Amino acid sequence: MNPLNLPFDANQILKGLRPWVECESPTWDAAAVNRMMGMAARDFAELGATVETIHGTMGFGNSIRVTFPHSDQGGPGILVLGHMDTVHPVGTLEKLPFRIEDGRCYGPGIMDMKGGNYLFMEAMRQFLRAGLKTPLPVTFLFTSDEEVGTPATRRLIEDHARGQRAVLVPEATERDGGAVVGRYAIARYNLLTEGRPSHAGESLKEGRSAISGMARKVLEIEAMTTEDCTFSVGVIHAGQWVNCVSSECQAEALSMAKTQSDLERGVAAIGAMQGEENGVNFTVTRGVARPVWEPGPGTMQLYELAKGLSSELGFELTAHTAGGGSDGNFTGAMGVPTLDAVGVRGRGAHTLNEHLEIASLPERAKLAAGLLMNIR
Repeated sequence: MNPLNLPFDANQILKGLRPWVECESPTWDAAAVNRMMGMAARDFAELGATVETIHGTMGFGNSIRVTFPHSDQGGPGILVLGHMDTVHPVGTLEKLPFRIEDGRCYGPGIMDMKGGNYLFMEAMRQFLRAGLKTPLPVTFLFTSDEEVGTPATRRLIEDHARGQRAVLVPEATERDGGAVVGRYAIARYNLLTEGRPSHAGESLKEGRSAISGMARKVLEIEAMTTEDCTFSVGVIHAGQWVNCVSSECQAEALSMAKTQSDLERGVAAIGAMQGEENGVNFTVTRGVARPVWEPGPGTMQLYELAKGLSSELGFELTAHTAGGGSDGNFTGAMGVPTLDAVGVRGRGAHTLNEHLEIASLPERAKLAAGLLMNIR
């Protein structure tokens, strides 16, 4: 049976996906992530898969490794690589409930990336129902810390990707429905300003505000953005009392570059900003990073396969080198053939407008099935 003819049904997919979406799993809430992993583990186990829970480290939640019976299990195969953590805190469902409206389905994490993860599981379900067997063994690895740069599971991912024939990453598609064959390099930074406290009412002039110092640095950092390397500050923490001049301010910044050399120049530039100014000391500590992933021959072969399958399904699959990072950065940079953004079509990732396009679900599920059945 041609896997592109399997009877994927959008309504049945949404019925199965809904509990995943309604199981909120923000990265920093390990217990919530563990509940999500437990739910996915149960669903896979019901298909006859073997599920291994990999306990989280560094305060993050667990990951799960899923394998299906195969005569070549343990040999080179396909790794389906996804994350179950989201940026949405517990309680987001009150503002972004699972709902269907105007051909879209909304919910926290439905696009990034529970929808894509579910479609690949659904493909395996359809294979089992139809009595089909993939040519290569398939392993699923779902991790818990992608949204904060993968500080705890990078080595786990690289260990599982090493020696595989292909890695498929069900992140949401590009805006035109295209796949990703390369990604920019990304670095994160922890920023710290240290000033001098004083009473804001009685002795304002004696203090040196860490908040004011950080505000100036934020403007300087973001002004360094160019076409080749961008800078943004997304988190700031400071102050406890409004009547105190703050002595400490912490922030987090991110830079993204098209090449590794562009990124390293950016790292040097932000590092050179350190020092004391107007009585406020500024310190930069480099955080986690994602290496640049440039498409190699193996990745392009995967893309050509996917493009051919998409043509049979009636749409053109484009190829992109993308700015937003994913765990595909790691596997692609290793030289393992990697095809990213083969999940759902949708928009609004990381916002209260996050949704997927319902009509596209059978199409994307068939593409997933076609890839799993045709990679050799």
